[in-house]
Amino acid sequence: MFKNWLENLRTPNNKPQAFPPGMYSYMAPLDDPLNYRLHLRVESSGKGVLMVNASTILHLNETATEYAYFLVNNLPNYEVIQHFSKRYKTKSSIIENDYQEFKNRIDTLLTSQDLDPVISLDFDRNISSEEEISAPYRLDCAITYTVDSDDISGSSPTKCVDRELTTDEWISIIDKSWANGIPHLLFTGGEPTLREDLPLLLAHAEKNGQVTGLLTNGKKLGDPSYLQKLLQAGLDHTMIVLNPESNSSWEALASFSYWAETLREDIFVAAHLTLTKENSSNIETLIDKIIEAGVSAVSLSENDSTLSGELQKARDYLDDQDIELIWDLPVPYSELNPVSLELEIEKNDESPPGSGKAWLYVEPDGDVLPSQGKNQVLGNILKDDWGTIWNKTKQ
Repeated sequence: MFKNWLENLRTPNNKPQAFPPGMYSYMAPLDDPLNYRLHLRVESSGKGVLMVNASTILHLNETATEYAYFLVNNLPNYEVIQHFSKRYKTKSSIIENDYQEFKNRIDTLLTSQDLDPVISLDFDRNISSEEEISAPYRLDCAITYTVDSDDISGSSPTKCVDRELTTDEWISIIDKSWANGIPHLLFTGGEPTLREDLPLLLAHAEKNGQVTGLLTNGKKLGDPSYLQKLLQAGLDHTMIVLNPESNSSWEALASFSYWAETLREDIFVAAHLTLTKENSSNIETLIDKIIEAGVSAVSLSENDSTLSGELQKARDYLDDQDIELIWDLPVPYSELNPVSLELEIEKNDESPPGSGKAWLYVEPDGDVLPSQGKNQVLGNILKDDWGTIWNKTKQ
């Protein structure tokens, strides 16, 4: 819906960028019933990302970014009309209608529930190697490599880090990421819910204005008091990593889905399923169980390259059920990337497009990797200058 509309927007003919790159923000006045906030990051290319209520990220083309600039800066409509009339040689009535439509769609986001945390508006989430961006769009924070005793084998690296960062150190990393324009944090591990300070870290990112997600086995989310604590801290989306051979894993998913609905909180829920030789013949039944639990989206991977055909069948079945396929969130540490066939990744390329650029991965000791499992340390985010780390991604 959003993308189709934005494809019809006017595009400048080799015109210089309208507004300087950087971060812009707006907080609605206290008497506004929606009580919303907006954060806009403008790139040197003219494209941008708009964070709505620190819960949804919109990737914008150049024209939509200009509309967002006027909206975030709370500028009057006549300035919008003057700007676009001069820049695009378009009738003022058309501009006024387009801008009102853009504002209407933002209003829809402000009042909608359970949204995908990342929405692309005529903009590819897949960042090309040639495109220059000022910072990644997401930071995957592995706050611990500790796992439950009965967790999926290999869901944490065999060689653990020497130490885990303290709460204060992680808070400083969250602030550093926000200061450099990173809008989205994903807390992962190991099992991140084993860190008692997870709610505090979520709350701090929420205070900044960042969108937050959680990759977990879901066991602790079945406790309504703990789930409520995470939701009140600002958790926006979660992906439950299923062990389909474990009854407790299904119970965790069912319990979490029940309480998320009962508490009537706005949270986007996805589930990750790894295809194995043991479960691949039963994949449609497993997907049906996931859908019955009220899950909004599914991530898929395989643990054996000979299962590529079954993986394609699973992808097709999800498409038939009109269930969203998530491909760019990290999966259990030992597993393959989600649905490489969906992205047409070469068989000898283990990293999906976007890793090392659209997102980076931080280990529990602060070391920064291009992506999970890629053994290339770009630096330590706690100790090293951000510019030095970011420049290494371009080498």
